[in-house]
Amino acid sequence: MWTAIPLFHGGGISFALSTLSGGATFVHPGFFDQSTTLELLTEERVTVALAAFETIWIPVLHRPDFHDFDLSRIRLVMAVGVPERLRHMANRLPNAVQVSCVAMTESSAFLTLNELTDSLDKRMTTGGRPMPGMTCRVVDPETGLDLPPLTPGELLFRGPNTFDGYFCDPELTARVFDDDGWFHSGDVVVADEEGRLTFVSRLKDMLKVGGENVAAAEVEGYLLGHDAIEILAVVAAPDAYYVEVPAAFVQLKPGAAASEEEIIDFCVGRIATYRVPRYVRFVRPGDWPMSGTKVKKVVLRERIAEELKDRGITAAPKIVSTPKG
Repeated sequence: MWTAIPLFHGGGISFALSTLSGGATFVHPGFFDQSTTLELLTEERVTVALAAFETIWIPVLHRPDFHDFDLSRIRLVMAVGVPERLRHMANRLPNAVQVSCVAMTESSAFLTLNELTDSLDKRMTTGGRPMPGMTCRVVDPETGLDLPPLTPGELLFRGPNTFDGYFCDPELTARVFDDDGWFHSGDVVVADEEGRLTFVSRLKDMLKVGGENVAAAEVEGYLLGHDAIEILAVVAAPDAYYVEVPAAFVQLKPGAAASEEEIIDFCVGRIATYRVPRYVRFVRPGDWPMSGTKVKKVVLRERIAEELKDRGITAAPKIVSTPKG
């Protein structure tokens, strides 16, 4: 079993312990390096690849010499992402079963996980059912009332894998646990009729564009359909008229080229105007602000806000939407 998730991370610790429990070999690079990962997967005869984050897995799958390596021993891959990106990753290793999840440190890594018998569509579009003993609810964050299936709402959960609280922070712990022991995650999810969860966004990752709710993940999911884009993150940029507007930070695929105007034009007329990024900023590989294996969006929000302030920009350029085929 291979993972490159750092061992200070809840996922890395959980995978190490589960590997020991299962009597398997734990393969870890120590420090993730995409230029040596295919060699490691091959030499160590890895059968289960716990890639988890696209910031780890996509650079490996896109190596120019990817097809020079025999990865036929890999029978199972775990990765998360929007459906478009999950399908792309699964297509790169078509003989392996790829599963996804909903996970967080507060649930001791996996909260939900696909089953190997789930259909390809369910594995590409949902994070699976709750782990044994765990109970999940989807509620209206304003009223606290349970929502029907296929309705986005805040994720609440409780059960034996739930953490006890935040270290040395009893006030925060008291805010996130209610009197019945439900942990209020701050994540927006959707549950299907069979209880499978799909992550939508963080409550704090929802933009309010002129009064319209916009999930950053929805915009990211659409933009990943652009042939030149490899990795991206959408955050809120301040705006005097709309309060905030989408801004996209983009890493292009090796050898690809695209301008800010081209990427914005890719969206105009195809998605709702209030979802179209008004700013596009390009990031080189290795320059993302990272926390372990995740992009630190708070840093990106601060970066675009400071740039606009320094340039004296208070309102984003207007977009005129025209239908496109």
